[in-house]
Amino acid sequence: MSDPNQKSRTQFNKLQKKLRHTVGDAIADYNMIENGDKVMVCLSGGKDSYTLLDILMHLQQTAPVEFELIAVNLDQKQPGFPEHVLPEYLASLGVPYHIIEKDTYSVVKRVIPEGNTTCGLCSRLRRGTLYGYAEANNVTKIALGHHRDDILETFFLNIFYGGKLKAMPPKLLSDDKKNIIIRPLAYTREKDIERLAAFKDYPIIPCNLCGSQENLQRQAMKVMLRGWDKQFPGRLETIFTSLKNVAPSQLADTQLFDFAGLTRSSQAEEQVMTFIARDGEYAASQSGTGVANAGLDVLAQ
Repeated sequence: MSDPNQKSRTQFNKLQKKLRHTVGDAIADYNMIENGDKVMVCLSGGKDSYTLLDILMHLQQTAPVEFELIAVNLDQKQPGFPEHVLPEYLASLGVPYHIIEKDTYSVVKRVIPEGNTTCGLCSRLRRGTLYGYAEANNVTKIALGHHRDDILETFFLNIFYGGKLKAMPPKLLSDDKKNIIIRPLAYTREKDIERLAAFKDYPIIPCNLCGSQENLQRQAMKVMLRGWDKQFPGRLETIFTSLKNVAPSQLADTQLFDFAGLTRSSQAEEQVMTFIARDGEYAASQSGTGVANAGLDVLAQ
């Protein structure tokens, strides 16, 4: 009879290895962390930021570059917020940390009418506070816990409600050019993070300000994507890959591609390009000589 504990440990090890691999790939692809960086991990008390900190602490010990880590939490003074949870958890890890205390909760409740979505204002206030702390403490990279599903949800939110092809980039220079934001979980699936959080039993702190609001547009996107993932396995991977393979000339943005300046080539050039496009594989099989030379002969006429 197999040992269920051993099976569980094996599953945990495989999952942990997988997540470390996806994070490592994202960091390498976008040059997120460099030698000598001071990385501020923004910790909310949710599964995503706990996972991010966990993996970055491991990479700090194994990566070929040296970098500092500091975990930072913004205590927004929400009623009932368990102020002791994060300090106790972070102290147990031995990671440097800082708790910023700023009452953005009262600002949001005062400005946003009851029943309206608070996420936009809340995120702006939170972002401004964290950016300020980073600048004052020589932080070179700000690490956020957004994962692949967050990026896809944002992509479809912008399509459906904003009229833009826009998502969350894995790496971003802030508008004031003073901060670089990185998202090391950009390649990581939310369901894998959920599984790791269950294994690790993180002390999750729910967001009572905006996270509990129902019928938010983002929640609708999440339901849509999870439905696709269940019905069409691999679809989300394909959609995310498309974000890395953009062809501006095949879209319609005149700022990205000079559609107005397109000109028609000569008839001879068109014939050669059509010929090469149709018989390109044959030309390649002939070591690039016969067909390619024939094309050059036509152009020379």
